[in-house]
Amino acid sequence: MKAVSSWSLHRTLGTYRSGDAPGRADPPAPPGAGLSLLALPAELASRGYDTVQLCHFHLPKRDASYLAELRSALEESAITLDAVLIDDGDLIGPTATEVDLPWISRWIDDAEALGAARVRVIAGQQTPDPERLRTSGERLSDLADRHPAVRVVTENWLALTPGPDEVNAVLDAAGDGVGLLIDLGNWTGPEKYAQLAAIAPRAETCHAKCHFAADGPDRDDFAESLRTLRTAAYTGPLALVYDGTEPEEWANLEVQHAIAGEIFD
Repeated sequence: MKAVSSWSLHRTLGTYRSGDAPGRADPPAPPGAGLSLLALPAELASRGYDTVQLCHFHLPKRDASYLAELRSALEESAITLDAVLIDDGDLIGPTATEVDLPWISRWIDDAEALGAARVRVIAGQQTPDPERLRTSGERLSDLADRHPAVRVVTENWLALTPGPDEVNAVLDAAGDGVGLLIDLGNWTGPEKYAQLAAIAPRAETCHAKCHFAADGPDRDDFAESLRTLRTAAYTGPLALVYDGTEPEEWANLEVQHAIAGEIFD
């Protein structure tokens, strides 16, 4: 399995939009100079990829005909849509029930229309406390119950989940109907690998993120992060995430893929 997140391909895709984020109108799509999203599946297949995760803001349109066309493009190129990544919204914010939850739910409808196996929902963008962690888990569970055709997962990302205790509290409150997307690059510091190890057994999909500096990838950090997954007997996709500043996205993804292959051989 060779997987990638569309987050890695901002330059390749040429442009992206806000995805009509909660409370903010989406401007008209600017003309894109890059590869169209409809052409991405064939390009992925030509480069040996078979799995993709799509950021919600990379979709230029959301009408039923466009979603059907994109789904057909994925199927024709034999590309599995592992997840639609909803990269906005706040389940526990001040406008959660009136604005954010309905907006997230509509995106889950779109993920289902695209044939996605999963949809990633942010647990929350507020600082954690027991009530917020419980509320986030309950709202994730409610979303999962209302959208049984696609698996809802959350991620160790943003303010509500700064460490494994918070991630596990959200997942415990959510129950078995909600899963975990583990991001290997969202946490830093001396306790990073122990923190990742504390949630790795619950992970079912992954952002295999490698940090890049001016002199190249942080191979040691990436490899050690991957080892936490291997130790936990992880068998899901490793969606490569390149977030460096160098323009050669495909080449740098190959560097990451080679490192991952050394750990998951």
